[in-house]
Amino acid sequence: MPVFDYDPPDRFVAGAVGQPGSRAFFLQARGQGRLTTVALEKFQVAALADRLDELLDEVLRRGVSGERVPAAAPAALTDNGPLDAPITEDFRVGTMALAWDDDAAQVVIEAQEAGAEGEEFEPPPEEERSVLRVRISAGAARAFTRRALAVVAAGRPPCPLCGQPLDSNGHICVRLNGYRGRTASGEGGE
Repeated sequence: MPVFDYDPPDRFVAGAVGQPGSRAFFLQARGQGRLTTVALEKFQVAALADRLDELLDEVLRRGVSGERVPAAAPAALTDNGPLDAPITEDFRVGTMALAWDDDAAQVVIEAQEAGAEGEEFEPPPEEERSVLRVRISAGAARAFTRRALAVVAAGRPPCPLCGQPLDSNGHICVRLNGYRGRTASGEGGE
């Protein structure tokens, strides 16, 4: 199992490639002359960003000084650059884990490779899956979160009525097409 370990990386970002509606999402870590790119789903990027903020907010709440854990992303750590080329997927992310290392005042992010598609009965043992492990400062984590949420929000805008993504070639809104759910008795419901 390859472990792609960055402690700390020179750069760690989330990014997307493609047009809204058909974008591919990636995490990239770069450092020590290496580049690791892992693919994941849009919802995983959003969940990682949300959980990172929650983790850092909890660390702040428990009394760690603001110098070690900023309440917001420091402007100096903003990274709006494109993903590094070439964008070559090292693996697809299945599960992710977060931890706070109090001694080093760092966030530890682990992204583990998903099992192969079609593995219904016996996925490979976790020991055989690749892992991306990144250790970053709290400020870098806040900056990662800000960028990741911007990447997620840059997609198709949501319909103001149903919340589903609006397509450039039209949108069938369930709130406007007369559909009403059924109740248990089979009668029309609200």
